[in-house]
Amino acid sequence: MDVPGILIPLLLTLKVAGFATLFALAAGAAAAFVIARRRPAGTELLDAALTLPLVLPPTVLGYYLLTLFGRNGWLGKLLDGFGLSLIFTWQGAVVASAVVSFPLVYKSARAAFEGVDKNLENAARTLGHGEFSLFLLVTLPLAWRGILAGTMLAFARAAGEFGATLMVAGNMAGKTQTLSLAIYDAVQSGNQSAGLALVAVTSALCISVLVLSGRLLRPAN
Repeated sequence: MDVPGILIPLLLTLKVAGFATLFALAAGAAAAFVIARRRPAGTELLDAALTLPLVLPPTVLGYYLLTLFGRNGWLGKLLDGFGLSLIFTWQGAVVASAVVSFPLVYKSARAAFEGVDKNLENAARTLGHGEFSLFLLVTLPLAWRGILAGTMLAFARAAGEFGATLMVAGNMAGKTQTLSLAIYDAVQSGNQSAGLALVAVTSALCISVLVLSGRLLRPAN
């Protein structure tokens, strides 16, 4: 397989996974902090709903996203009023990947926030710290390893997303075709050499993310 045939879906995968991870990090960490610290009514039900994308089949998630963002969906109609559409675009792939990877950030961040010693937070309050400075100076530094672990896993998950992306963004070479979709195309067409090359690149990308995650999370000596 030629270099452009690998490079184009690789770069698109990195772009989609990068944006999806940023969205998943922002939403997942915020939701985790609210659940861990505020304990709103119906916490367990809310937790189940936020974790649901982790266990639902990707096709089901894709169906939900099409229902929301499709031409007849309420969000789709709203975007259409601004001349925008997510269906069959790389931005749609970002949304699909963000939804799928969100629970990985959320669960890791919630465990990290719940693991922070509240005595340290209370001590900071007695020293005059407000809630915002308390979060930045005490809570976040103590929870960052767990949040980072979830974020790295979310990136790897977003990079390998297939089912929901296929339904929402389609499989258009050079436009929405990520590595996983390119592998599917290669296998469907019987191009074993292309499929092997794409699988090798995808595997190397995911292994690199996991190795980097392990290095970053290794306790300092």
